[in-house]
Amino acid sequence: MENSGGIQASLAGRYASALFDLARDERQIDAISHSLDQLAQALVDSREFSEFVSSPMIGRDEAGKAFAAVADQLSVDPTTKNFLGVLASNGRKNQLQPVIRAFRRLAADHRGETTAEVVTAHPLKDDQIAALKQQLRTRAGRDVAIETSIDPEILGGIVIKMGSQMIDASIRTKLNRLAQVMKGDSPTTAPMKG
Repeated sequence: MENSGGIQASLAGRYASALFDLARDERQIDAISHSLDQLAQALVDSREFSEFVSSPMIGRDEAGKAFAAVADQLSVDPTTKNFLGVLASNGRKNQLQPVIRAFRRLAADHRGETTAEVVTAHPLKDDQIAALKQQLRTRAGRDVAIETSIDPEILGGIVIKMGSQMIDASIRTKLNRLAQVMKGDSPTTAPMKG
């Protein structure tokens, strides 16, 4: 798991650390976390919003107005709305997604949780996330915050990265292993199960 020093080494990490310090001082960690979750979901749900955030063609003033409109539409808290304005005015709107990830890690660490990055080919349902959280909690011995992302290229299954551990149960990896075994590239590979 990245510690706060590792997080601060990146540009997004410095923004996230500043936001987190403000959130902690104002006792607004949960409210800001909720607002950032809404923004992260908007990046997934809205192609236009995602393209807006990544586009270098949009000026700072226009970005500020657009962020303000999105913040109002999602009813984000005032601190997060102001923070979006800072990102826009500094020409850093493209750092929104990495800032959200870094903030989540800082908040999880503050709560005594560890963070697991979970990649699936399709979105997980709430009950699947809850079951996965419980299994990872048992494995880690502490609460686990889950960051999900979608990557259709893994074809199916799941890839989990928690700290320095990685569990790759994706169909893509299983097919690659099977191809290696069939070519004879890996003589010590055990037969695949399931």
